[in-house]
Amino acid sequence: MTSQHEHSVRITKGELSLEGILGLPADPGGVVVFAHGSGSGRLSPRNNFVARHLQQVGFATLLLDLLTEEEAEDRCNVFDIDLLADRLLMAKDWLAKEPTTRNLGVGYFGASTGAGAALQAAAREPSNIKAVVSRGGRPDLAESYLPSVTAPTLLIVGGHDKPVIEMNQAAYGLLTCEKQVILIPGATHLFEEPGTLEQVSEQSERWFQKYL
Repeated sequence: MTSQHEHSVRITKGELSLEGILGLPADPGGVVVFAHGSGSGRLSPRNNFVARHLQQVGFATLLLDLLTEEEAEDRCNVFDIDLLADRLLMAKDWLAKEPTTRNLGVGYFGASTGAGAALQAAAREPSNIKAVVSRGGRPDLAESYLPSVTAPTLLIVGGHDKPVIEMNQAAYGLLTCEKQVILIPGATHLFEEPGTLEQVSEQSERWFQKYL
């Protein structure tokens, strides 16, 4: 088990300030930035579960509120994929300046609408983005950007999440990078069924170990 250490961070740009949690194991092999879904943030229990798994196998993690409290009160912002992608790029710039993370390759882990933001961000600024994982994601929200994504992309979908399976299969057809779709048997959209989130964590670990 890797020794892990989490601490709160604040990522600022001009007047804007975003809250985050940076998890730093000893000698990390890369850093994974989490892009949360609608109505979720850095305290998302599901993303924290995956983040701690990744820390234990040697990855740094950054869980981030992509919206300020005021912005989050307006539901329109939750689906503003351009805005969310801007925030991910802001986090990427911050990681590149932080002494503890500046030499690390970056991966994105996007859940729900966050997956669309992660894929757009990966297409807009591909430098140092080594891999993308989407969990129950909405890659269709980044449709026009998908052919430009160069980072190897893994789409994980619940086997019982029918509409999202179709969205991910359509997105898979538009991606031109290394790519894979994995259906988790018995899982619905939020992966609340016993053992399904563990499978998400293991598949994510496998992908990041390979590419990040």
